[in-house]
Amino acid sequence: MKSNGLIFILAFVLAFAGGYFFFTNDKTNDTQIKESSESPTEAGKESKDEKEQTSVPAEYEILNTKSCLSCHAVSSLGLEGGNTGPDLSNAYSDIEGKHGIDLNSFLQKPTSAVMSSVIEGSPLSADEREEILEVLKKASEK
Repeated sequence: MKSNGLIFILAFVLAFAGGYFFFTNDKTNDTQIKESSESPTEAGKESKDEKEQTSVPAEYEILNTKSCLSCHAVSSLGLEGGNTGPDLSNAYSDIEGKHGIDLNSFLQKPTSAVMSSVIEGSPLSADEREEILEVLKKASEK
């Protein structure tokens, strides 16, 4: 009975070790192949193409500069963004009903926990707030 248990343990260890080496070695080779097939100039082109895909019209650039579009979209202006936050198309007119303060006040001191941490980490200047207000007002009018 002891020999059966010993054989089982030995077989298990060998199978586990063999599987480990087989799968980790396979992934390493795949990574090396991908890295060697991609030249530095190709990698640079991909990064450049990605940046061009996220470009926005100059009049709305403040939303990109202040990273609003990383969490929010503004569909009325044709700006695709993240899906984490709500679409900001109607934020200019809806914010007071949702948060009890106007948009300018909200951008200074947000009443939502998520936006509080975002604004606290990167406060907006008066000029930036004004520019965002203008863009979101235009979005709500479309």
